[in-house]
Amino acid sequence: MSEPAIRVEGLSKCYRLGAIGRHTLVDEVQHLWCKLRGRDSNAYLGKVGGGSVPVQTDKEFWALKDVNFEVRTGEVLGVIGGNGAGKSTLLKILSRITEPTSGKATIRGRVGSLLEVGTGFHPELTGRENVFMNGTILGMRKREVALKFDEIVAFSGIEKFIDTPVKRYSSGMYVRLAFAVAAHLDPEIMIVDEVLAVGDAEFQKRCLGKMSQVAKEGRTVLFVSHQMSAVSELCDRSILMQKGSVHAEGPTDELIKGYLESNTDHASFYRANPEEKLDQQGYIAQAMVLDANQERRSKFDYKEGVSVEIRLELREIPIGTVVGASLKDAMDRRLFTTQHPLSEEERRAGRVSFLVRLPEKLLAPGGFSFQIALHLPRVKMYDYLHSVCHFEIVDTGSEFSYSKDDYGSFLVDCAWRNLSE
Repeated sequence: MSEPAIRVEGLSKCYRLGAIGRHTLVDEVQHLWCKLRGRDSNAYLGKVGGGSVPVQTDKEFWALKDVNFEVRTGEVLGVIGGNGAGKSTLLKILSRITEPTSGKATIRGRVGSLLEVGTGFHPELTGRENVFMNGTILGMRKREVALKFDEIVAFSGIEKFIDTPVKRYSSGMYVRLAFAVAAHLDPEIMIVDEVLAVGDAEFQKRCLGKMSQVAKEGRTVLFVSHQMSAVSELCDRSILMQKGSVHAEGPTDELIKGYLESNTDHASFYRANPEEKLDQQGYIAQAMVLDANQERRSKFDYKEGVSVEIRLELREIPIGTVVGASLKDAMDRRLFTTQHPLSEEERRAGRVSFLVRLPEKLLAPGGFSFQIALHLPRVKMYDYLHSVCHFEIVDTGSEFSYSKDDYGSFLVDCAWRNLSE
């Protein structure tokens, strides 16, 4: 059996937080001297502005703790987990950007990292000049960049502006060109962190297609994303990280399902803590899933209608503010979005509730949730709930129950007309 492309053994990373108060070189030298002599370095009092200022006690933060896993050659491994789970720290260690505190990572093959897209771009240089400079930073030879230049520019979709300084680019144009450069590396191992979040929907689809192509070419890929649908499509196996450790590993779809179920916000009910929202102009105070009798439930028959009640607390919300709700499936994919612009009367009411009703006989059996947002489009997000009000559609004997195949997300009872009669 061949050696794995990546082997991580006992990997840990500790950061020291605090250590404020040493404002001069003398302070730093005396602090180091205390440490070398085995004294408590935090007992040192530095002279700042003629007075003594106590140094805050250093605190340890373990971003990674005893991480172990392997990635086989030619495998696409997904890495999922919430914010602060340690995913990005792990990838930075594997990319040799930072060193581990303990443990080791063995990597066999040339590595290409797509972590912070656009690192190395210079605002005064044109897109063309930045392609060559950024390609060199990412490990490509000038001849390699020249051979792939037309392909890179075509992929980015900004041919008309390639000789314009990038300081005049929009943020979308900037990341499109940066990703195009990084995506056209030819490493044996690719380490990818959340790059599918860049650009518009059409470009994200193009990025996903490029990643699928890379996977089919037999390269080893370590892929991090909060887009569960992308992880599910690209990765057969994944690891789930929580609080700096590998919590679980296995088939991607099973892992995603368990991860989403463990991160539900009060299941079918959500209520905000008002004390945490005192400085907000408006927020989502409550959200719950209801049946036709306005009773709170989490399981529904296919033939039943499902409603979600959304209660808002408003203070100084401007004209144009919108409340929106997106329905998501069990794989965290957005199915559709409905929005309501707040009227003048609603904005001034201070407290307002809405009932959003889904049609009967619409959703196929499976798990669903809502993503709810209160925002001024393209200007400000006042409150945002990523995944709340989880509920399940259960098929107790519909006309579709003869089949055990995948239903998709919708079971639409369309009208069929026989044109041959």
